[in-house]
Amino acid sequence: MDALGLLFQGFAVALQPLNLALVFLGCLVGTLIGVLPGLGPISAVALLLPMVFALKLPPESALILLAGIYYGAMYGGSTTSILLNVPGEAASVVTALDGYKLAQRGQAGPALAVAAWGSFIAGTLAVLALMVLGPLVAKAALRFGPAEYFALTVFALSSLSALGGRNLAKALLATALGLLLATVGQDPQAGISRFTLGLMPLEDGVDFVVVAIGLFAVSEVLLFLEAPQARSTLAPLGRVYLSLRDFLFSLGSILRGTGVGFFVGLLPGAGASVASFLAYMVEKRWLGPRGRLGEGDLRGVASPESANNAAAGGALVPLLTLGLPGSGTTAVMLAALMSLGVTPGPQMFEKHPQVVWGLIASMYVGNLILLVLNLPLVVLFVQVLRVPAYYLLPSILAISFVGVYAVNHNPFDLLLMTAFGFLGYLLRKLEVPLPPILLGLVLGYLMEINLRRALILGAGDPGYLFGSPTALAFWGLSALVLLLSLVWAKGRPGGGEGQ
Repeated sequence: MDALGLLFQGFAVALQPLNLALVFLGCLVGTLIGVLPGLGPISAVALLLPMVFALKLPPESALILLAGIYYGAMYGGSTTSILLNVPGEAASVVTALDGYKLAQRGQAGPALAVAAWGSFIAGTLAVLALMVLGPLVAKAALRFGPAEYFALTVFALSSLSALGGRNLAKALLATALGLLLATVGQDPQAGISRFTLGLMPLEDGVDFVVVAIGLFAVSEVLLFLEAPQARSTLAPLGRVYLSLRDFLFSLGSILRGTGVGFFVGLLPGAGASVASFLAYMVEKRWLGPRGRLGEGDLRGVASPESANNAAAGGALVPLLTLGLPGSGTTAVMLAALMSLGVTPGPQMFEKHPQVVWGLIASMYVGNLILLVLNLPLVVLFVQVLRVPAYYLLPSILAISFVGVYAVNHNPFDLLLMTAFGFLGYLLRKLEVPLPPILLGLVLGYLMEINLRRALILGAGDPGYLFGSPTALAFWGLSALVLLLSLVWAKGRPGGGEGQ
């Protein structure tokens, strides 16, 4: 009852005219930025952070605005993945697997609609879990040490084999390539340059946006140039709403994705990219032969989209209760709060209740705004498919160059993006799946840093990596996933290529 009373006080904060306007503004701007290829939640929050300080907003209003941008951008990232097969961020990679195939079959409307409903349901349930279970589950997440995190990343990377369809070897090769790219740049502990070929722009590593847009957008244009007649006509748009039958068909996937996403979001550093992929993998294993994930299944959109939005809510739990950022975006939000004189931690619920409960209440309001805002815009988004391919694809290429340059203002990134475009074209011709490369790149740093920390704590003994029941459980799941993937690949005549 006490929590309910505090929630009502939070609504009194969230429904103030200024904060209500900030929620709407954050959701709208976040969605629009998320739609642009190459600009995800981190970029959206970072780009608008100066505005927060310029407006001299109070801490609760600043956090409400940043949170609205956060989960607005999480939804917007699905649009380009579904319509153009151009993931703007790691969390949208998995959505493209089924979403783009649905769009090619004229079902872009239902795919975008199920993404909107999945985001709304997952976001609402995640906020409820944040309110009720936050302090309890944060304590459990705090018990994860470097060995457990390393085992978790091994589990996530071994699960990438599910994206390989019938060719497990090619999927593992793509994963290894992603991990190799993650090692480019300065050593995270010693500061020594690695694999930079003497090029200064590579000292900071290979930017995810450069790799993602190169592998997907540029290679897509190259494939079109190879056979333009094959793409001269687009599939019919179909209906641009979600029927009750499709909603019920996808509801189980939405709920399962929500559970996986919220749990992963609790783990500092895991992020929405891990959540969306693990949810997709769980869904693929759950459905088994009954599912058609990877071939254009609505559940293949519902599950990862629910997971990445639930992860956004879950990531706020360690941020508010422990002062630990659960993702790159919440790291930016943490910096903003500390700059405003608010230090998140175990006593934040007592010292700054108006900030915590105002944020929780604003997320209820924001999820409703996102649903009302985005469902009518589905009709607008699918109009992109009416543009002839010979106009659309060069436009994608132009937007990609502008988006990549806007991130770091570095001309070298344009050359690197073009190189990855040709690499993506070659890998597509060889039927090597591309998503494992991106996810290996994203998880590589987390994997390396936790391996080193674990070995330091274990005085160099590799046995330390297997020293806890949680770590052993993840190692066992990793072996099980690889075994099941091998059996599944042998027993199935075809499979999704993960393009």
